[in-house]
Amino acid sequence: MGWRDALPAVRGRLAFDEPLAPFTWLRVGGPADVLFLPADEDDLADLLGGLDPGVPVTSLGVGSNTLVRDGGVEGVVVRLGRPFAHVETQGVRVTAGAAALDAQVAKVASKAGIGGLEFLTGIPGTIGGAVSMNAGCYGSEIKDVLVSAHGLDRQGRAVSFNDPHSFGYRHGWGWEEGVIVTHAVFEGRPDEAAAVEARMAAISERRETTQPIREKTGGSTFKNPPGHSSWKLVDEAGWRGKPFGGAMFSPLHSNFLINGGDASAADIEGLGEAVRADVLGKFGIELHWEIKRLGRALS
Repeated sequence: MGWRDALPAVRGRLAFDEPLAPFTWLRVGGPADVLFLPADEDDLADLLGGLDPGVPVTSLGVGSNTLVRDGGVEGVVVRLGRPFAHVETQGVRVTAGAAALDAQVAKVASKAGIGGLEFLTGIPGTIGGAVSMNAGCYGSEIKDVLVSAHGLDRQGRAVSFNDPHSFGYRHGWGWEEGVIVTHAVFEGRPDEAAAVEARMAAISERRETTQPIREKTGGSTFKNPPGHSSWKLVDEAGWRGKPFGGAMFSPLHSNFLINGGDASAADIEGLGEAVRADVLGKFGIELHWEIKRLGRALS
């Protein structure tokens, strides 16, 4: 009997060999050994606490910054859905579930007259991913507004974090600690709703004109090396709009990998690695992936 035959009883949905491509913005990748959509936090804790400790567990949001390899993902992939998408305000604080879309959190905050969170409008994905990578744009980051983050460890125990000053560039809390973030608390400042909404609209307009947001993309591909912009390095190396299998770096923004329609995960990752090698060879600068790459490559 294998580990999949001994899974603990849960109230949420368990699916075996579930394709993950439809759950990612790049629309590529193989299946999860097991995909789990928990009914609530207690259901997730029961699964984690009763699962064989040797079975890998991976959390997946809306897959906006994720590349799933063609061989799929070993173990259990946890995808948090509607039960984890709540957003509530109290004073200038906002509590958001890990599955809440970043842009929705900004919208709820604006309607409550809370400023300082409007930058979330420019970040694709969910709060869980934003906390785990200290997501940011246009001069603001999660660490600037985070009060505390909460989640479950690999054994299903509740854990929390309240030291955003320890966050680094695209380095937050949860992912590397093996924690699945379930919700977080943020603090903004009092502001006029109309003023906040105007700033959000400006961010949305800027994204619309400078990023390929309507393509099959994974968002920013590489972190910015100290003193450099990744898009400029990719551009200067000659990779903007250059096909590689079914993938390319967007002609609109050369730090955005896009799936032209028939790319495999191997195409996309292979292009990224080819660009990294080229930039290192030409400029002596090493690019590091910002996109999270998961799973097994096909042999």
